[in-house]
Amino acid sequence: MIQLKVNGVDRSFDGAPEMPLLWYLRDVLGLTGTKFGCGVSLCGACTVHRNGEALRACITPMSSVAGTDITTIEGITANGFHPVQRAWIEHNVPQCGYCQSGQIMQAIALLRTTPKPTDEQIDEGMAGNICRCGTYQRIRAAIKTAAEEHA
Repeated sequence: MIQLKVNGVDRSFDGAPEMPLLWYLRDVLGLTGTKFGCGVSLCGACTVHRNGEALRACITPMSSVAGTDITTIEGITANGFHPVQRAWIEHNVPQCGYCQSGQIMQAIALLRTTPKPTDEQIDEGMAGNICRCGTYQRIRAAIKTAAEEHA
């Protein structure tokens, strides 16, 4: 039996230990904000946090999250208005929106480790998250706005 916390709630999993965390979150818990993109950790649509650090849920087996705290897009705030989310709205970041939960989760992790990132640090920190609509300039602007709010 695998024990973990998801969005602050104690959970148990007694299925196949090699099952990807993504499918547990989406199919078992019904937390569909975390998206399936490529399935091989190249696009970042499935980004969640494990103990506060960004993690690709599509390639993470359940066995590797035992005893950890997992946070999904649904769990970053109680009211849905984390500073990064507010900045995303202010800068009208989403176009199609599919990658945005992964982008937001990656941006939150970046700001946790680099509270005042430069353009280069943002580009490097967000490099593994693909936006097929190409909203990278708006993403960068939103991250800078969120960083200012944290100041």
